[in-house]
Amino acid sequence: MNSYQQKPSGVPPYTEDDMHPDVLLSAIEHYSYCPRQCALIHIEQTYDENVYTIRGSLAHERVDSGDKTPNRGTITQRGLPLWSEEYGLQGKADVVEWHNDVPYPVEYKVGRRHGRHADVQLCAQAICLEEMFHVSVPRGAIYYGATRKRHEIIFDSELRAQTLQFVAAIREMLMNQDMLPPAAHDARCPNCSLINACLPEIVGQERRLRIMQAELYKPQAISEVE
Repeated sequence: MNSYQQKPSGVPPYTEDDMHPDVLLSAIEHYSYCPRQCALIHIEQTYDENVYTIRGSLAHERVDSGDKTPNRGTITQRGLPLWSEEYGLQGKADVVEWHNDVPYPVEYKVGRRHGRHADVQLCAQAICLEEMFHVSVPRGAIYYGATRKRHEIIFDSELRAQTLQFVAAIREMLMNQDMLPPAAHDARCPNCSLINACLPEIVGQERRLRIMQAELYKPQAISEVE
C-alpha cells in the first residue's frame, strides 16, 4: 500500500498475481453513467457514434497531442499514459499540469456538467499519478467546452472510495461476462449513442421481454400434409 494515501476500506485487494483484467480509466465514467453502457462497450465491443461522441472525439484529438510545451509558465503534458499496478488500472490523461512539482490532471469535456460521472474518472487518474510519481495528488479539474470553464475536483476520501468501488465492480463484470446489466430505460437513454444496441424500451420492460421470449421459443404445431 502506498504511504501517501490510505487505501479505502471495503475495496478488494488487487495484485499482479490475481490474473484479473485491468480496468480502463474510460470505463469508470461509463460505469458511473450506466453499467449497461459500460458492458456494451468494454465487453461486447459495441460502439456507435452520435453527435455527442463525434464532438468528444474531435475535442480529444486537439488535446491528445503528447506535447509538453509550457502553458502560461506551467509545464503541461498532453496524452500522458497512466497506469496503476496496485489497482489494475490503465489509460491516458487528456492533460497533466505540473504545479510546484505536483501533477494536476485536467479532463476535457465538450458539454456542460451533468452529475459526478467524470469526477470518478479524474479521481482514478489521480490515483494512477500518485503511484507513478510517489506524490499525493489532492485535486484536479474538468474543463467543460460549453461553458469554457474549469470545475475543480477535490479528491477526498468519499470520492476515492466510490472510484475504487466502481473499479472493483467493473472488474467483476469483466470476469463474469455471462449477463449484461439491466437497461436503465430512463432520461439518459435518448442521448446515448448505444440506444439501438441496448434496446432499453424492450429489455427495460421485464414482463414484456419475458412474453416475447416465451413466444419466440414456443413450439409450433406442424400441420399435416394431406
